[in-house]
Amino acid sequence: MGLRINDTAPDFTAETTQGTINFHEWIGDGWAVLFSHPKNFTPVCTTELGVMAGYAPEFEKRGVKIIGISVDPVESHDKWKDDIRVATGHTVDYPLIGDRNLKIAKLYDMLPADAGESSEGRTPADNATVRSVYVIGPDKKIKLVLTYPMTTGRNFAEILRAIDSIQLTAKHQVATPADWKQGEDVIITAAVSNEDATARFGSYETILPYLRKTKQPGA
Repeated sequence: MGLRINDTAPDFTAETTQGTINFHEWIGDGWAVLFSHPKNFTPVCTTELGVMAGYAPEFEKRGVKIIGISVDPVESHDKWKDDIRVATGHTVDYPLIGDRNLKIAKLYDMLPADAGESSEGRTPADNATVRSVYVIGPDKKIKLVLTYPMTTGRNFAEILRAIDSIQLTAKHQVATPADWKQGEDVIITAAVSNEDATARFGSYETILPYLRKTKQPGA
C-alpha cells in the first residue's frame, strides 16, 4: 500500500550535498517539500531543480524547507549543479539526497521492493516512478502527494499555491475552492454553524446550504 495523506512521512538518515541528515530532525518544527528525480543529467529534471532554486525565497517565506532526491550518488549531484546553473541561471543551494542504494525511493514507495539495491546501470525509464513531490507538515504527516510522468515538468507555482491553502486551512476552519489564490474568498467548512460563522468571520455569502463563502482570514 502506498503512502497516503496524513500518513507519517517515513524517517531516514541519508547523505546529501550538505552532509548527513536525519530527515525528521532536518525538518524540525517547520514544513518541508521532498521532491524526487529518476536520474541526474536528465533534461526535464535539470530545469526543475533550477526553477525550484529560483522559488527558494518563496518557500522560505512560508517556513518551508526544500530538499531534492535522486538515486544517483552525492558526488554526481555536485557535478549536476553546474549544469543546472548553466541551463537555468539559478544556483541550487538546497540539499540534494543521494540514494544510490534505492533505500529512500523504496521507503516512499516510488520503486518496488524488487528494484535491486543499486542505482548503477539503471536508466531514467527504470526509475520513471521516482517523480513525486511530498509536502510534509510540522507534525511530520504527509499533507500532499503529486506524481508526474517523466515527460511533464512539474509546476512549482502550483505547489506553492497548494501550500498556501494547506497552511491557511490548518489554522482556520475553512477550505479553498478550485483555482483559489492568496487573498481570494474561502469556503466555510460544514463543521462551523451559521452562528459560529458569523462570530468567526463576520459576514459571509450562502451560495448553497452546504456552500458558504467568506473573505480569507487575515487577508
